[in-house]
Amino acid sequence: MTPRGTKVRTEDLTPLAHLAFEAGTLKNARRTGWWMAGVRDPESVAEHSWRTALLASVLAAMEGADPARAALLAVWHDSQESRTGDVNYLGRKYADRADPEAVTADQVAGLPEAVAESVRGVVAEFEGQGSAEAVCARDADKLECLVQGVEYRARGYADAQRWIDNSYGRLTTASGRALADAVLRTGSLDWLREAVGEG
Repeated sequence: MTPRGTKVRTEDLTPLAHLAFEAGTLKNARRTGWWMAGVRDPESVAEHSWRTALLASVLAAMEGADPARAALLAVWHDSQESRTGDVNYLGRKYADRADPEAVTADQVAGLPEAVAESVRGVVAEFEGQGSAEAVCARDADKLECLVQGVEYRARGYADAQRWIDNSYGRLTTASGRALADAVLRTGSLDWLREAVGEG
């Protein structure tokens, strides 16, 4: 049943169904850099992207930018990895990095034009770093890696410290650095202790 006033789509939405399944592959795609830190079963690209989007909205609010826009940019920032895989920092030394905008153009080919144009625009904005929201989303990407590193370090992966340090050094916003400082002063389960009244 279609709500009153809603236009019924007559176009074939099969390409959008394909995109939904393709995006789902990121739930199984591992962030490969963590293997070098000894992490046996690292987070997936989708898991990383979810917390990146959350952190992007937080940083954008702190920086006076649009939290919803920053979160949207972060949601799509690694979407190309459904086609390219996650090529870690060392791997990029030996293999050219695929152009995210070109990969995205292939991914959205055949989608309804309004959707394709929107996704291409989001990826171009993130890659261009020309807006406050894009800067917040990029900082959120680095901050999420730092937070994940702190969690892995707490689980005994001492080599995660390299990722923590490198991520911290790549933060560009005052809010990103301030939040990273707070993360580094906090235990990864302090939130739970406080929530159950132990803190």
